Amino acid sequence: MSIRVLLADDNEITRRGLLWIIDASGDIEVCGQAADGAEALARAEETLPDVVLLDIRMPGTDGLAALPPLLALPRPPKVLMLTTFHEDDQVRTALRAGASGFLLKDSPPDDLLRAIRDVHGGRAVLGPPVAKRLVDGLARTTPALTPEEQAGLDSLTGRERDVLRLLSRGLTNSDIADELGTTEGTVKGYVSAVLAKLGAESRVQAARVAYRAGLDAD
Repeated sequence: MSIRVLLADDNEITRRGLLWIIDASGDIEVCGQAADGAEALARAEETLPDVVLLDIRMPGTDGLAALPPLLALPRPPKVLMLTTFHEDDQVRTALRAGASGFLLKDSPPDDLLRAIRDVHGGRAVLGPPVAKRLVDGLARTTPALTPEEQAGLDSLTGRERDVLRLLSRGLTNSDIADELGTTEGTVKGYVSAVLAKLGAESRVQAARVAYRAGLDAD
């Protein structure tokens, strides 16, 4: 069964490009399009998409305003936010509101399709450039590790530290598996262990610890 995607972007050229990429995928289909957040909500109610590609900045009702009502629908879609390099504050706001992932608008087609599949499968997605900038901004607010975070970091095995280092760069479980020469299922287990040991609720929180500890530069 195809993954049903709703495109929400005020730029028609961008929507056409996304449509062309998705149509060529074979396992993903576009079920609707919208030029602003209000239209995205209306189309989502009509078409019941699995995933919404939602531009953060749009005239009228933007992506940030549309996100909460989209997630409050009886059959809420996963929401993958489309962003640029200059929208760090909006990315953090969308993350707190429940977005499943973030991707730069100029990401390669393969990255876009993989991100759609990942969020549909229940995995969080942070494109590497977005992750780096987001974690950088978070790190500046609390530069020192807490004793609990340091203890959790010290308790990691060598392989768990490798997974954390790659996770902090925004890599998906599939990417990490390829990098380490193991399976995605094994990586998923490592990620769960890392989050538990660090007391982190999300990959972003774990990446924040790694960045502040300098692990991402290893």
